[in-house]
Amino acid sequence: MTQETNKPSVLLIVSGGVAAYKALELIRLLTTAGVRTRCVVTRAAEQFVTPLAVQALSGEPVYRDLFSLTDEQEMGHIVLSRSADLVVVAPATAHILARMAHGLADDLATTLLLATDTPVMAAPAMNVRMWDHPATRANIETLRARGVQIVGPDDGEMACGEYGPGRLVEPATIRDAILAGLRAAPKKMQLPPPDHLPLVGRRAIITAGPTHEPIDPVRFLGNRSSGLQGYAIAGALSRLGANVTLISGPTSLEFPRGVNGARVETAEEMRSATLAALPADIVVCAAAVADWRVDHATNSKIKKQPGQSPPVLTLVPNPDILAEISAVGPERPRLVIGFAAETDDVEENAIAKRARKGCDWIVANDVSTGTNVMGGPQNRAILITEAGVERWPRMPKDELASRLAERIAEQFTDDAPIAAKKTP
Repeated sequence: MTQETNKPSVLLIVSGGVAAYKALELIRLLTTAGVRTRCVVTRAAEQFVTPLAVQALSGEPVYRDLFSLTDEQEMGHIVLSRSADLVVVAPATAHILARMAHGLADDLATTLLLATDTPVMAAPAMNVRMWDHPATRANIETLRARGVQIVGPDDGEMACGEYGPGRLVEPATIRDAILAGLRAAPKKMQLPPPDHLPLVGRRAIITAGPTHEPIDPVRFLGNRSSGLQGYAIAGALSRLGANVTLISGPTSLEFPRGVNGARVETAEEMRSATLAALPADIVVCAAAVADWRVDHATNSKIKKQPGQSPPVLTLVPNPDILAEISAVGPERPRLVIGFAAETDDVEENAIAKRARKGCDWIVANDVSTGTNVMGGPQNRAILITEAGVERWPRMPKDELASRLAERIAEQFTDDAPIAAKKTP
C-alpha cells in the first residue's frame, strides 16, 4: 500500500457557479491538512475554474466525462464513487442539489453521487432568492433526511449585488467540516499522524474576545469584540500541529476542534489564566482587554432615582497582559504577538505599541466607524515586526488567521530568528 493510499481521501465535486473559484483554496487547505483530494469538475464549473488549475493544486487527475474510456478502464465511475472516505460537493448549486434530491444521473457528478455508498457533504452556494425558494428548501430537507450533511450557506453579499443567505461558507470552514466528517466516517479512516506539520510539539496560548468589567451585578464595561479573529487563530495554529490553549472572554463561540480552552470574564481573570497556561512557545494576545475597570463594583444594582445625579465611576487601570508576557524573563515565550485596534494613525500607533509593550510582532487593524472589523467577519491587518511593516489586504478572518499561522510556523523552521520576512 502506498503512502498516498494511506491518506484519508475526499472526492470533491465542483459544480458551476461564481463561487467555484473558492474550490481552489479548499483543495490547497485539504492538501496542507494531509488529505488526498480527487476532483470532478462539471461542465458549468469549467466556466469559472480550469481543470488544469484544479489538477495543479490537487496533484491528481481531474475527472470530467462520464463516458471517458480511459477513466472507465483505469478507475470506473463506480469505483471512483466508493473509493473516497467522503464525497463533498462544493460549491453545490441549486441545480445539482435538485438533481441529487431527485436521483438523476445525467453526468459524471450526479452518477457518482447516485452510485456512492460513502457519506456525502454539500456546501450550497446560490442567489438568495434561489436559496429561499420552496423547491430548494424541500430539496435540502430531502437530502438532510437521507443523511447528506449540509454546510452553510452564510449570509453575505452576492456576485449579483443582492445580500442574504446563499453565500458559500469560507473554504477554511468547509475544510474543518470535512476533517470532522473524516473522523466520523463509517470507514473510520483516521487522519495521518501530524508529524509533518510545522508546529508539532509547540505550545501556543491565544487570548480572544472582550473582557467584561462589572459595575454592579447587571452592568459592565465592555467592547464590541466578537472573538472571531482570536478563535480563528487558535484553530489555524492547531491545524498546523500546535498544542493550543485558548483563553476566551465572554463570547457565543464554540472552541475550535482540538483546542483546549478556558472561559473568563474580567481582565484579572484573563491574566491569571494566561500566566497559569505558561510555559509556551507562542503567545498571541488577540483579546480586546478593557484598559480600565471600576475601582469598586457594587454588590447591588445601582438604582436610578428621580432628581439624583448619575453615579460617578472611579476607574483604575487593568493589568497589561501583553507587556507582562513580553517581559516574563527566562521563560519568556519565543514569539509574543499583540494586537492593536486603532481608529487614528493606525500604523504609527501600532509601531509605538510594539516598542512600548516589548512584544515581537504587532497585528494592527483599523476599527474606526464603517470598517466593520470589530465584531465583523473580515479584517485588514498590518503586520509589524523587527523586519518592517507588511500591509495585508482585507480578507475573511479565517483566511487572515491561516496566513498569520503560516508566518508563525516559519519562525520555528530551522531555528529561524523571530522576525518576519520583509515583503518585496
